[in-house]
Amino acid sequence: MTREEFEDAVRDALDEIPAELAAMMDNVVVLVEDHAPADDPELLGLYEGTPLTERGEFWAAGSLPDRITIYRHPTLALCADRDEVVEEVAVTVVHEIAHHFGIDDDRLHALGWG
Repeated sequence: MTREEFEDAVRDALDEIPAELAAMMDNVVVLVEDHAPADDPELLGLYEGTPLTERGEFWAAGSLPDRITIYRHPTLALCADRDEVVEEVAVTVVHEIAHHFGIDDDRLHALGWG
């Protein structure tokens, strides 16, 4: 799968987020990178920022956007075909967005989004 096709899969996954939920996302950008960090090369996605549940009254003063990064090569390595990639991207996007809303990995695994 080319980078452009992968980015389209990420875009499609974002389009599937319910409008009410997407409207509640605040100061967050979603990026695609080819490779995961060297210390975790199999990582599929990463949320970096301050979850909405932890933001205080003065949080936004000078804050950079939160980042959700979806990693292409680890996802491609995990999946056997295009359909699996699209499904895994959708799960990863939901998983990382959930972190933006303050939902931790244990809860996500319990809900089947781990």
